[in-house]
Amino acid sequence: MLAGPVDVAARSLLGCVLTAGGVSVRLTEVEAYAGTGEDPASHAHRGRTERNAIMFGPAGFSYVYFTYGMHWCMNVVTGTPGIASAVLLRAGEVVSGLDAARARRPAVKRDLDLARGPARLCSALGIDRSGYGLDLLSPSSPVRLTWGTTSPPADAISAGPRVGVTGAHDLEWRFWITGDPTVSTYRRHVAKRS
Repeated sequence: MLAGPVDVAARSLLGCVLTAGGVSVRLTEVEAYAGTGEDPASHAHRGRTERNAIMFGPAGFSYVYFTYGMHWCMNVVTGTPGIASAVLLRAGEVVSGLDAARARRPAVKRDLDLARGPARLCSALGIDRSGYGLDLLSPSSPVRLTWGTTSPPADAISAGPRVGVTGAHDLEWRFWITGDPTVSTYRRHVAKRS
């Protein structure tokens, strides 16, 4: 499933379970990013760098990056080797390890907010730079992705524009489980005036 087109792979990740640091999260929202030249919002738009090298495959590995000088975010690499694409994990529901997730995010008042948003999801799971380049499908990996029994049917998946991107604003490559309370709020990127 992960070796196909990035938008198809993104949909297939909804309902999957990501486990790390004693916490498991059922994925409820994701965002697809293609590679070189075709997706101006992608980290691989201008080609391979040290930071994005893992996006060029193979599928099933983790692309973790630091953003805004304070947050870790995680993607699942998709597609065929040599062609960059990845799916940003935007939100999920903590399905086990609730106490550990709460300890990592003590200011959160509602459990449904523990992994609501890509940085919060990584924080709840304890994912940081050490998660870069891991084989998420390996049973021995400290960060594991498993296909669950809660995958939503196609008619229970919504699609819309990606959040906060500066290019390809209206490309409907954000996917979420319709009506799920852990899905993050949509915010379109607004350019700063100089």
